Amino acid sequence: MIKFGIIGCGAWGRHYANLVQKNPRLELVAIADVAEGTAEKLRKDFPGVAVSTNYRDVVAANVDVIAVVTPNHTHHEIGMAVLNAGKHMLIEKPFALTAAECEEMIRLAKEKNLRLVLGHQFRLSSLWGLIKKMIDDGFVGEPRYALVELSRNPYRLGADGWRYDLKRVGDWIAEEPIHFLDLAAWYFEMYAKPVSVHASANSTDANRPELQDNVGATIEFANGAFAIVAQTLSMFEHHQLVKIAGTNGALWAGWSGALDREPHPKFFLKTFDGKEVKEIPIEKITGELFELEDQINLMADIIAGKAASHCTGEDGLRAVKLSAAVLESAKTKQPIVL
Repeated sequence: MIKFGIIGCGAWGRHYANLVQKNPRLELVAIADVAEGTAEKLRKDFPGVAVSTNYRDVVAANVDVIAVVTPNHTHHEIGMAVLNAGKHMLIEKPFALTAAECEEMIRLAKEKNLRLVLGHQFRLSSLWGLIKKMIDDGFVGEPRYALVELSRNPYRLGADGWRYDLKRVGDWIAEEPIHFLDLAAWYFEMYAKPVSVHASANSTDANRPELQDNVGATIEFANGAFAIVAQTLSMFEHHQLVKIAGTNGALWAGWSGALDREPHPKFFLKTFDGKEVKEIPIEKITGELFELEDQINLMADIIAGKAASHCTGEDGLRAVKLSAAVLESAKTKQPIVL
């Protein structure tokens, strides 16, 4: 039995806790959340699990692996504490607020021979992951163009409004578009590395211009291919699409729900081989709640030495660097060389 700890148990962290308890190979041992009211509810809902308002109590507990599900600005401090304590770590995106902080955690994990896994669970999707497999298998030939786009409701506030405070969230590009920057780079990585970014961003709230809820970025790759990543928080519901065009074919996928954590979403994948359009059946339901369960199940295999990570520290670092480049380009109105 792998002993599991969770630091940060708000809305998303509670999903972690429920899914850890659901997994027969994992034992939920310790939880920490800084809010006393939340901690009190956790004590009632998870009897037998040690609950604290101090994350260091989880770090010191008899656990094998710790999930860090806290506001972005805390990731480096808590992540370093977890790794220094010799615990494997699953950490939510963004990995950290700066590349230097990411690199420090990567070095420490390697020094201590610990598993460091990033929470980019979209990679495990039966839909978005299948696109990656089809690209790598050569279905579209060499990919030359990608569009990764999301339109959705505004962000949830988060505990104590942290998601709307730039000192704690970092920036909104690193909050969610980082998922789609990661997907774009992941889709092309077999063929070329990203070499530059050109981006624009703005806010629909005249009173909070720093909260850039609309962002569009063009990533250019070393082979001349490019990907467009776009997001708006000024829409309704939750709708994501991916389009890939290559030298031999194309893919078009979409996902829609009333919310991001929609239990009954609609989704599709269409392919074109140059002659015929086909719709590919996706038998396994997809959505971030379902991928979170897959991620936790995979984490059990990773700790047991039975599987490789779906998203390494280096992958998380690349996403943070891309996110920072998008933000810099949006501010300067200039392309940024990576």
